[in-house]
Amino acid sequence: MNQPLQPLSFQKGLRDGIPICLGYLSVSFTFGMMATEGGLPVWIAVLISMTNLTSAGQFAGTALILSGGMYIEIAVTTFVINIRYMLMSLSLSQKVEDSMTMPQRLGLSFGITDEIFAVAMQQRGLINARYLTGLILTPYFGWAAGTFLGAAATGFLPLAVRSALGIAIYGMFIAIIVPPAAKSRPILFVVAIAAGLSCIFRYVPVLNTLSSGWVIIICAVIASGLAAWKFPVAEDDPEEVPA
Repeated sequence: MNQPLQPLSFQKGLRDGIPICLGYLSVSFTFGMMATEGGLPVWIAVLISMTNLTSAGQFAGTALILSGGMYIEIAVTTFVINIRYMLMSLSLSQKVEDSMTMPQRLGLSFGITDEIFAVAMQQRGLINARYLTGLILTPYFGWAAGTFLGAAATGFLPLAVRSALGIAIYGMFIAIIVPPAAKSRPILFVVAIAAGLSCIFRYVPVLNTLSSGWVIIICAVIASGLAAWKFPVAEDDPEEVPA
């Protein structure tokens, strides 16, 4: 016999967000180090984290700022990297209670990340604003706190330690890419195409003069476009939504 669904509370959201918070601490620590080593003050690094919460997009955007990238380049790069959050928010909007007001939806959409989206979609039944607020708050403050700690620690950590910690971001990207690529041909195809294009833009004369921001944009658009053409999703195969 199925047990009745219990209402999702703010406290449960906070608890469910703790594992995400701990994961964000290490990654945002690296971001804080990168920002301050590039010349940004600690408070600017923390402000970026508290107003973005975009991980890969935040790293790429800040790197372009530090390298003197053009405004249009920064805007398009971050848009391409972060466009997935629009799709996540649209999908999650089908799982929230009808009583959630438009201001609540708009405010909570700011905190939707890959991990928060995954945890929210796995909940049974519809989710409410209280639960989603708690689920977002814990990782949000973890991301900001990690940024502050990394930015503040840059001044007294030895260079060898800073260099070692700087590898953490690459480890995070590898951890994100390898498992799904090993299970899915389309994802493996996208990764291979993007990696191949990146190598071309890195080593081919003339092309290697293009700024990193435009390289990210071109690689992302070409790789995703080729994958959509080669591996189309049939309209009669709807995605399975967690109950």
